[in-house]
This record gives sequence, C-alpha cells and structure tokens, in this order.
Amino acid sequence: MTTPDNLPLAGVRVIDFTQVMMGPVATQMLADYGADVIKIERPGSGDLSRTAFPNDPAGLLGPVFCSLNRNKRSVTLDLRRQEDRDVVLELARTSDVIVNNFRAGVMERLGFGYEDLAKLNPRLIYAVGTGYGLTGPYAHKGGQDVLAQAMSGVMHRRSNDDQPLAVHATTFADYSAGMHLVQGVLLALLQRQKTGRGQQISVSLLDSMLAAQTQEAAAQLMRGREVNWGAMPLSGVFPTSDGALVMVGAFKADPLGDISTALGVDHLGRDPRFASFADQVANKTALQDIFRARFATNTTAHWLARLEEVDLLCAPVRSLAEALADEQTAINGMVIECDGEVERIKVVGSPIHMSDAPVAIRRAPPSLGRDTEAVRAEVAAAAMRAAE
Repeated sequence: MTTPDNLPLAGVRVIDFTQVMMGPVATQMLADYGADVIKIERPGSGDLSRTAFPNDPAGLLGPVFCSLNRNKRSVTLDLRRQEDRDVVLELARTSDVIVNNFRAGVMERLGFGYEDLAKLNPRLIYAVGTGYGLTGPYAHKGGQDVLAQAMSGVMHRRSNDDQPLAVHATTFADYSAGMHLVQGVLLALLQRQKTGRGQQISVSLLDSMLAAQTQEAAAQLMRGREVNWGAMPLSGVFPTSDGALVMVGAFKADPLGDISTALGVDHLGRDPRFASFADQVANKTALQDIFRARFATNTTAHWLARLEEVDLLCAPVRSLAEALADEQTAINGMVIECDGEVERIKVVGSPIHMSDAPVAIRRAPPSLGRDTEAVRAEVAAAAMRAAE
C-alpha cells in the first residue's frame, strides 16, 4: 500500500519562492509525488495568483491558486527583516531544492543567489525559471506566457496565413516551462546521487517554446523550409449542423479516397485538381470547400460515425466543460477533489499515472501563512541540533 512516506520524492524538501504559474505548476508536481514543498509568500498578499479573480468569494483561496498549490505548506516571511531572512538561510542549509521564478538578479540582491546558498549547502539544487535566460540581452526583461508565444515564433505560426495573429487562450509556455523545470530538478537529484553535489539549473519560457517546435525548427535550420502540420490539405476543423469536428487525413494508403467514402461523394482524387498530394496542397481551398459543404449538411455525431467507419482520425470540437465531464476524463482520474478551508476543491490531477504512486490531495491548498509557525519551529529545532 502506498503511503506518503514511500512516494517517489518523500524525504525531499523544496523551498518554493515561485508564484503565478510557471514555477507553482513545477513545485506542485514535486509535491504531488511526495516532496515537502514549503511555499514562501509575502505577508498580507502572497502569491499573485491568490488574487487572480478580484472579489472571489473564496478570498485568497480562489480556483486559480488552488489549481497550482495543492500538497504544499505556506509560510509568510518579510525578507526585509533579518529574523525572517535567517529562516530562509536555515531552510537553505537543510533543504534539497530551492525554486524561484523571479527576474534575473532578484535573488542575488536579496542575498539568496546560488553562489550564496551553495556555500551553506553544497548539495543544494537551485532551480530558476526565467522569461528569456539568465544572461543575454533579454535577461533583465520580465517574462510572461504571451510574450514567450510572440518571441518564440509560436504566435506567428497559424494553420492558415489568412488567420489573424492571436494570443493562444491556454498558457502553453508557462505549463511547458514548468514541466521542463520539474525535469531539471529530477535530473539534478539523480546526478547528486552520483556526485554528492548540487547544482544550478535554469529553464526559460523562450527556450521551452522553441523546444516545443523542434521539428519545425530543424526544417527551418537545415532546409530553410516552413513545416506546418496544421495546414495539411486533408486535415482541419469543419463546422457541422450542430457543432464542429476535426479530421486528420493521414497515416492511410489512400486518405482522400477514404474521406470521399465517408462524405458519400465520388473519389475526389479523380478530379485533376486533387490528383496528387502536391495538387491537393495547391488547391487546398477548393478541396476544403467541398469538405465544408458536406459536413454542414449533418450533425457532428453523424459525421464522426461515418469517418470512424473508414478508420479516419477524427474528434468532436468540445468546450472545456464538456471535456471535464467526459467519461474518459473520469476514468483517467483527471479530476481530483477534497475539502478545502473555504469550499470543496475540484482541480485537474496529474497526467502522470504511476501504479504504485497515485496522486491525491494530501494537503488542501493552503491559506496564506497557514504553516508559518510550524515551519518556524522546525527551523529552530534544526538550528539547535546544528549548534550541539
């Protein structure tokens, strides 16, 4: 039976200076799998995500904060006070990992840079999330998900050039960089087992978005060619009489023939405009106009059934509410809940499913400073033991 003591990261202590999303999504993953994550927050206000929804009925425990901070402890410290700075230094001396996502130079000015803290604890793993990197012309700039979309080329790349430039509605850069930050911490923990030494690791929003475009970037770097998987002529989003579906016409011997069968039309490949893949690319607008006209004549369910009969990849376009209510979502355990301090907490679970380390909410998202006194007592006890 799995208990908190035998989760993969049980015994690892993480000091969490992060806020908003990139950092907290990383430290939450560590907490989910057993790490003792101590979240350092500003007295009175805490993590900026606590006030993401102004006037939320849950106050500083609204849904955005709850989505990123389960299984953590919250400690409020005023880093202008030497007494509170000493708490940080003692935590650094006795912890395994420190994570922050401040702008470059902020932790150094506070006296909590890697070089400072590594002197206290050579085994310390010091993880930093930034917008653009630790050095270089953009290092001083504030990083943010939308800016990373723009700077990395992600925003510029659309399925069709006639689509307007737009912000992606989901924070892909923050989430991607947060997962890379987790990977860096885990790799550093593994290497420390071999060397006995900690190290600094860093991840940036910009780098994570470039890495997400690995295939497209290689094509650009090596061939000077644009690769756009969303612009393929046999794939796309198509309105139906009651909604919309996506179809991917790929991985088949004769995908256009199968699409024609599903749509109930003569083989479109016999039309010289669509005879070859190159012809389909050149005449994509005309081809997809035919698709659109047919899909509009019936329901999403009707067309999904027809497409699946010929084993074409397809899916309905759904809202987030519909996706969360789906039976598969429940079977996958992707919604987890617990009683919180103010209301019932319902959040998305971990996408990593381990048979011997299931994720659960062991600690509800903490009210601001909930664990301050307990952690101060632990720090005082550790300092006494060190002095003996």
